[in-house]
Amino acid sequence: MLKKLILTATTAAVALSSAQAYEINGRGASFPAPVYKAWASDYYKATGNKVNYTASGSGDGIKSIEKRIVDFAGSDKPLKPETLRKHKLYMFPAIVGSIVLAYNLDGVKDNQLKLSEKAIAAIFSGKAKYWDDAVIAENNKDLKLPHAPINVCVRADGSGTTYNFTYYLSKIDPADFKPKKKFNWKANVIGGKGNQGVTANIKQNKNSIGYIEYSYKLESGLPAATVENREHKFVAPTVKSFQDAAKYASWDKANDFYAVIAYPKGATSYPMVAASFILLDEEKSDANKKVTAFYDWAFKNGADAAAKLGYVALPEATVKEIRAYWESKGITPAK
Repeated sequence: MLKKLILTATTAAVALSSAQAYEINGRGASFPAPVYKAWASDYYKATGNKVNYTASGSGDGIKSIEKRIVDFAGSDKPLKPETLRKHKLYMFPAIVGSIVLAYNLDGVKDNQLKLSEKAIAAIFSGKAKYWDDAVIAENNKDLKLPHAPINVCVRADGSGTTYNFTYYLSKIDPADFKPKKKFNWKANVIGGKGNQGVTANIKQNKNSIGYIEYSYKLESGLPAATVENREHKFVAPTVKSFQDAAKYASWDKANDFYAVIAYPKGATSYPMVAASFILLDEEKSDANKKVTAFYDWAFKNGADAAAKLGYVALPEATVKEIRAYWESKGITPAK
């Protein structure tokens, strides 16, 4: 009899949990997709609630939330407060990641290629056309660089990764670059959709280089360059150098956390870091509380998963500001 009562109670509890479980859908930036998917998997195991996220690019994510066809959107390009008001959106940061310059060069291992600011600008502006160009060779005297055309792999879609990378390029070469989600490259480029598309193109094309989020570099096993930072120090892409850079990020809930954090100060800071943001529809209060419940859970429980993938979790002070922002908008997660 006791076993029967326990079984009945357990069945009832499972049924109640299943009835209360929900499913939400998001799409957008491919930059944070690996960590969002890892969080979603862990969240489902912990709560039974399902979070679906499609890596379609920041441009598509912004359009999707503006058209109200998703519960939330991801964008690596932050929207200005006036744009948010125009489209009746909320915005908050969710994670910090980095953009690395991955390459496919015979005999050149991870972090061996050293690229100065001048070399990076020359490659992506098309001024350096061959791998043994003097501006590249200057800091790579120990490497045998081929006299081969540089295949530059870039995003073909509207991309927050492109926006943050061209923001960085505009700091080192303002004459040739302006921040854009979709840039008109003058170099010999090969376009790919999403970070995954650029990664595939680098792997498939010899003598290539391209900009991808660090977790895609880890997953693919591609080598990445050591690069010159704002203080003119050469820094390898590591979680530690990303963390050093992220310390200089500054967000304010009063302006919906609008900030571009690339090209930070600091001798040990990696220069190509970026935050990824979540966009919500002001009018979907119930759905918004489900989305904030997911990210609240991730802020509490997702730091280890983020670190394994090469991301940097937001500092606790920023998370506190985000929770205060949610409360001010009436979208605090339901208890």
